[in-house]
Amino acid sequence: GGYRNSFNSETSGGGGSSESALSLDPATTYTVTVGAGGGLNSNARGSNGSNSVLSGSNITDITSVGGGGGGRIPAVGADGGSGGGSYYSTSVGQGTSNQGYNGGQGATGSYEGTGGGGGASAVGSNASGNSGGNGGNGLASSITGSAVTRGGGGGGGTFNSATPGSGGSGGGGDSATGQGTSDSGATNTGGGGGGGPYDSGLPGTAGSGGSGVVILRMPTASYSGTVTGSPTVATSGTDTILTFT
Repeated sequence: GGYRNSFNSETSGGGGSSESALSLDPATTYTVTVGAGGGLNSNARGSNGSNSVLSGSNITDITSVGGGGGGRIPAVGADGGSGGGSYYSTSVGQGTSNQGYNGGQGATGSYEGTGGGGGASAVGSNASGNSGGNGGNGLASSITGSAVTRGGGGGGGTFNSATPGSGGSGGGGDSATGQGTSDSGATNTGGGGGGGPYDSGLPGTAGSGGSGVVILRMPTASYSGTVTGSPTVATSGTDTILTFT
């Protein structure tokens, strides 16, 4: 999915720069929506993930766009925060500007591999023959006090036990071989699920996308202390960190 960041000059996804920090009012109620990962559609393109959003009456909504679903005949990868990898097509799922990169191309021979999903810091790799492309890598942030990588693309599906695509760093799921079940994207990373394999005339199972996360960091002296929805509340030095999952 899309990756946005305004902490400590860390960059956003898709080659975007660090965004301006928000000014929040302790007397205003802000709503945090954490997007779910994309799902599976039998014999069709995977469904997109849903958006993660921070909204309030005195700010412009901050929206990280859900990731694009992976391609399946007759559809290419879907557009999203990061784009879905394509099957049997040189067209690709497009990422969102300053949030994520495009998915990879599918090989265009008969029953070939699928391109990897786009990541926050890199495009998904193209498929090569029967082998799936690797997912694009995510981005690391230290907003929670230690570096955590999020927003990796899922690995592309493989055909007839060729090399499966590996998920990108930051929660991207690996594709399986044979008729196996691919890994889903890691929870609360926005990582993509691995594409489903196909072998001996029968399909395996693709992975689902990982859910998103919204993290707010502020000086403890300015924190109202009022939250609902049970976020994780932690401190780092003189700051308080709220992690909504």
